[in-house]
Amino acid sequence: MVKFGLQFKATLENLTNVRPLGEDFRWFLKLKCGNCGEVPDKWQYVTLMENTPLKGGRGSASMVQKCKLCSRENSIDILADTITAYNADDTETFKTMVQFECRGLEPVDFQPQAGFAAEGTESGTKFTEINLLEKDWTDYDEEAAESVGVYEVTHQFTKC
Repeated sequence: MVKFGLQFKATLENLTNVRPLGEDFRWFLKLKCGNCGEVPDKWQYVTLMENTPLKGGRGSASMVQKCKLCSRENSIDILADTITAYNADDTETFKTMVQFECRGLEPVDFQPQAGFAAEGTESGTKFTEINLLEKDWTDYDEEAAESVGVYEVTHQFTKC
């Protein structure tokens, strides 16, 4: 099994503590089969809430799937204790936000969507409905009387 880190990078405007919200947060990924190299066209998601037993009683994973091309059973598990927030100090640098433990799979793409949360750097105002599907998000912090935003969201995967 191999661990992959999802590194997140964005420009934050008057925001800090950008993070996935809740155990039902959906990590949308494209996963490559380590056996045959097949990458399905469709996005697949994994959450902390889902837990599927592995064949042969070898534990469990967030998702177990059979490759449509070679029929190999592969799995991916979210390492809950590795989930970290992206803060104002991290702006415009890559920071590992989560790690995945993979058996027979390799994550090759990530699509941020709804379910992110953040806080205003000055006011501490909580923003809980952040959708990063468009790679940019803006709002207004009434308490601090300033605009807030997450811009130019990008990512990369690294082996851990």
